[in-house]
Amino acid sequence: MRFFNTEGPVRADIHYYLPPLTRWNLNEIIELIHQQKYFLLHAPRQTGKTSCLLALMEYLNNDGRYRAVYVNLEIAQTAREDVARGMHAICGSISSAARLQIGEERLQQWHELNRHSRGADGILLGLLEQWSLNTPQPLVLLLDEVDALIGDTLISLLRQLRAGYTQRPVAFPQSIILCGVRDLRDYRIHARSEASPITGGSAFNIKAKSLRLGDFNLTEVTSLLAEHTTETGQVFTPEAIEQVWQLTQGQPWLVNALAYQACFDQPEARDRSQSITITHINQAKEYLIINRVTHLDQLADKLREERVRRVIEPMLAGTLLDNVPDDDRQYLVDLGLLRRDRSGGLIIANPIYREVLPRALASGPQDTLPHIHPTWLNSDGSLNPEQLLKTFLIFWRQHGQPLLKSAPYHEIAPHLVLMAFLHRVVNGDGTLEREYAIGSGRMDLCLRYGAVTLGIELKVWRENEKDPLTAGLEQLDGYLAGLGLDSGWLIIFDRRSGQL
Repeated sequence: MRFFNTEGPVRADIHYYLPPLTRWNLNEIIELIHQQKYFLLHAPRQTGKTSCLLALMEYLNNDGRYRAVYVNLEIAQTAREDVARGMHAICGSISSAARLQIGEERLQQWHELNRHSRGADGILLGLLEQWSLNTPQPLVLLLDEVDALIGDTLISLLRQLRAGYTQRPVAFPQSIILCGVRDLRDYRIHARSEASPITGGSAFNIKAKSLRLGDFNLTEVTSLLAEHTTETGQVFTPEAIEQVWQLTQGQPWLVNALAYQACFDQPEARDRSQSITITHINQAKEYLIINRVTHLDQLADKLREERVRRVIEPMLAGTLLDNVPDDDRQYLVDLGLLRRDRSGGLIIANPIYREVLPRALASGPQDTLPHIHPTWLNSDGSLNPEQLLKTFLIFWRQHGQPLLKSAPYHEIAPHLVLMAFLHRVVNGDGTLEREYAIGSGRMDLCLRYGAVTLGIELKVWRENEKDPLTAGLEQLDGYLAGLGLDSGWLIIFDRRSGQL
């Protein structure tokens, strides 16, 4: 039986999948290759880049006009800035891939010859030159995980490819595709050999184009889920399909992970006579978030980067981005953390990421919280909002200021402490949803616990700003109207100097 894929490239024999070559403009790719272009393919992690490259290699080799080889360069990451080690690993990977994929046995011998005659700074150039001169069809090289390379090793790779560029297609590959998470312009190469960081564009100025592999659209999400129905007879209700789309906005790994969790890991859904409902999808979402699966954990790890913090912190605080460089903003789009809405503004890429980011940031304060007795519950186990508010105020007076130091983002430290407290409240028996956006001036929280829904508006009174009470009440009123509630909380954190 096939299943939804959440690890590595797709395989038609064991995975549900969309034909990889339908996910990009194949005619454009072929035309670039015909024109002897060197170009980039980039997209966030686990969106299908490798699957597309492997499918393209197979297509080109079956067509017969070219000899195409796919090579993963990640093995050279451990060499870091040891260029000799790094280039030896890269050339070894190319030799191995050529042998396994197209039966080319000569590269290992050429690799050793060039290692001695050309040295580290010319070994790749020599290998590709010799291979191109001794093959009947022009070569197409598909290099994956290029941005995993570090410092001088990456510079050496890019410059040796650039040095051989004018020899194509007779004495160098006709076309080379560099593939990674980031666009070349986002490369900041810190090398011991250079006084200042080098940008990818300056090290590889022969790039013709940067192509980005997009997420699934709604039709593609529906088609992928239908693969499971065709295989097993188990259907997704229309509401479930719509919820998968809404939660993921087509991010390929999330689509597959939600569907796998709902169809294969939830015991009640393994009965194929039972439909997959919106409840199954929501339960799958909570599982993925709470268990910080690898994909989401890697995403959260990016929050430590300063160029990420410069964008995410004001977004969570609802303030403007000020002078954040365009490269930093685009970097987050390329990582898949953000996307541009129809107006061109930046928003979190999908609701699952919107939930993961503040939850990851609140994990420090949450782990630091002292034991809190659940005095906010009634005798029947239902939530008592008034008692919850009293408990929080007592908690804040006792522990608020010390806990602020455990929050990684200073500007939203109070928000993170409050969210950490509320996560202890829901503790798997409820949910805490968040809404935030650049320039909104607030963060909205919706706590759901049993039959109780509580809308919370968070505002910050900063230095030299007017009292946010009036604006906060208006914003809370609008938020509660959207939730269908008559009352809620407005919490204002006073961050002006001199406050007790």
